[in-house]
Amino acid sequence: MAIIKLSATEQRRLSAFFTCLVLAALAWLCITLSNPYNYTVKRVLSYKNTPQKRAFHSLQSDTVDITIKGTGWQMLYAMMHYSSNSLVVDLRPLNTGNYVVLSSQAMQIADGEVNHDVVSFNPDTLYFDFLNRMVKRVPVKLLSNVSYQQQFSQANNPIVRPSYITIVGPTDRLNSITEWNTDSLIVKKVNETIRTRLNLQPVNEGNITIYPKAVDVVFPVDEFTEKTLEIPVKLINNSDFYNVKIFPEKVTVTFMTSLRRYIETDEDFFEAEADLNLWKNQGYSTLPVKLTRIPPFCKVISVEPQNIDFIVKK
Repeated sequence: MAIIKLSATEQRRLSAFFTCLVLAALAWLCITLSNPYNYTVKRVLSYKNTPQKRAFHSLQSDTVDITIKGTGWQMLYAMMHYSSNSLVVDLRPLNTGNYVVLSSQAMQIADGEVNHDVVSFNPDTLYFDFLNRMVKRVPVKLLSNVSYQQQFSQANNPIVRPSYITIVGPTDRLNSITEWNTDSLIVKKVNETIRTRLNLQPVNEGNITIYPKAVDVVFPVDEFTEKTLEIPVKLINNSDFYNVKIFPEKVTVTFMTSLRRYIETDEDFFEAEADLNLWKNQGYSTLPVKLTRIPPFCKVISVEPQNIDFIVKK
């Protein structure tokens, strides 16, 4: 393949040609993008000034198409920042009606959200269905994923303040809500009590509000150590008042407990049971032992023996 060799003068002329070509392309692009265009953007609806005495449900999609008049630069910017924008709609007209006309708020929307000339909306009218409104208190559920350093663990039930929140919304929707989750508490290699503030999971429906929107959380963490106790076995379901002798009368429970509560943790914190109905109804020859009360700051390692012998004197 032949290699074309250019003189210094020809190289300067070629360089000048390509420079002019690039400059001309940039000038054309700037002129083109400076011209006005009508273009359509999609926006997610959000609401303000919601009716306080009326529960509502939107009868259309949660997005709307807006036709905007702007320069090519504005169109390019709008396309690049689509995901970060939303359309805030004023719902004060719902105090007297069941629909909102977006074109009547075009100037407000243009000033506050889009910052360009609004040509039209699709749909232009938002319709709402009104339902019975109620107020309900539900418990807060803490979502957590906590890992600990060696010998450390959760020392007690987490404390959430407030433990209940107030929900306001449609009766049929609130009847199905029995609790409200927090954002996940994710902490690794913990060796001390966690004290933090967590947001509640956001509301996904415009006709439901919650208060408050955040809670304080205390997640007790302590160093743990092993301890062993002998726990008396309680015989249950002896409805016929048989004279029953069990062997042994106590079981040995080995568990991990919070170091701070090591001394105070005794057999009164535990309860062990054996069910006589297992012999009466199912013919068991030995009765399994079940721990029916365990302190939240203790984690059982073993129960010995797991089954006890018994003699029934009728």
